[in-house]
Amino acid sequence: MTTPIMQSPLTITELVDWGVIPTMIEGKSHTSGKLLYKGPEGRSECGLWVCTPGKWHCHVTRDEFCHFLEGRCTYVHESGEVIEIEPDTAAFFPQDWKGICTVHETIKKVYMIR
Repeated sequence: MTTPIMQSPLTITELVDWGVIPTMIEGKSHTSGKLLYKGPEGRSECGLWVCTPGKWHCHVTRDEFCHFLEGRCTYVHESGEVIEIEPDTAAFFPQDWKGICTVHETIKKVYMIR
């Protein structure tokens, strides 16, 4: 097996349409991306994710590490904790993290889910 790599993710424009966020509150956030790797039985996954502006209920169903490359968004945990995301921000969302996500400017991130 070869090692999957993604060079210059900010320049990638050939993305797969992943649809609209199903838990929208305001707007119509549309997602697309490029899968870099999917593990056996889908237990792990990594790639590039792009999301347009909008506001939705967010439930992280598995641990997810994100490195946000572009755009701005705000995550508000159900406890009230506010997480402001801007370019070059890294964040780890543990399994069962719940809250609200508001994308202010289209975001692009590389991610790893396990």
